[in-house]
Amino acid sequence: MNELVFFINNVVIAGSVTGSIYAIGAVGVTLIFSIMRFAHFAHGDMMTFGAFMVLLLASAFPGAGSAFGVPAALVLLPVAMALTALLAVGIDRAFYKPLRAHGVKPIVLVIGSLGVTLMLQGLIRLFSGTGGSSLYVDDRKEIFRLALPFEGVRAPVVITEPQLWLFVITLAAVVGLHFFLTRSRLGKAMRAMSDNPDLAQASGINTNTIVAVTWVIAGGLAAIAGTLLSLDVTFKPDLSFFLLLPIFAAAIVGGVGHPFGAVAGGFVVGFAETLAVFNWSVLLRPFRDSLPEWLTQAGNLAFVGTEYKIVVPFFILVVILVWRPTGIFKGKVI
Repeated sequence: MNELVFFINNVVIAGSVTGSIYAIGAVGVTLIFSIMRFAHFAHGDMMTFGAFMVLLLASAFPGAGSAFGVPAALVLLPVAMALTALLAVGIDRAFYKPLRAHGVKPIVLVIGSLGVTLMLQGLIRLFSGTGGSSLYVDDRKEIFRLALPFEGVRAPVVITEPQLWLFVITLAAVVGLHFFLTRSRLGKAMRAMSDNPDLAQASGINTNTIVAVTWVIAGGLAAIAGTLLSLDVTFKPDLSFFLLLPIFAAAIVGGVGHPFGAVAGGFVVGFAETLAVFNWSVLLRPFRDSLPEWLTQAGNLAFVGTEYKIVVPFFILVVILVWRPTGIFKGKVI
């Protein structure tokens, strides 16, 4: 049972946390692709920007969460979401809209997003520095240790406060997005534009409004993902460097242009990463007497080392592009 608790802590909980972050980020990427038809490589930096805004706001108002009994970062998150959404709309108006007006090909927009990435990274490093910072400026991170009611179980199941908030907010964001896209008039217009932009425009749908709403949603989701990840670990200006590839892998695995597929892809990539670096020799300890000697003496049976974890989403990305380019939910082929 102790080995099972170790598996729960290091795979089930860790994989759920990683998958939730990837899912929220991948939804923003796939929404932008479905409406604007290009891969937005600056999305990871928008996540970093949202987390940085929360850090600045929490540092300025450290007691904002005391009245609600939650971290100040969560109370101030809606403000950071609005600022990140404003940044996303501003980037579109300043960089991408003029390119679309000239009828450039999607690859030009992709190259433009790389330029936006470098610009945002430079600005964030300029004002935040290069070190890490904790978003818990008002209190210490609370850690819950849940003891299982089984004899001989010494290790508890460990889950932190930001991880609980991550699960709740991820569920709320996915459910809210589902109802918005399927029940609201604006959401149905977004789906129509995703299916056929020319027909949607001919039907009287204001495509400029749809584009702006898409950027607002993507910016808000980016701020949520960056903030919740930084709450769980720490804020770093190079946060996007470690997130960009897994997020795109999740979007492609789920099906590019399919928001709910991006959620599934996020959890697939998240659990694949976690399972790849997990030390499977721990689970074999109860059976050491019946296993070969070379197997029982193996100290680490992980598929890849922790330092090579970034290889896992790249491998998944290549396999999916070769085997099933449309992804799990048959999205648009890049």
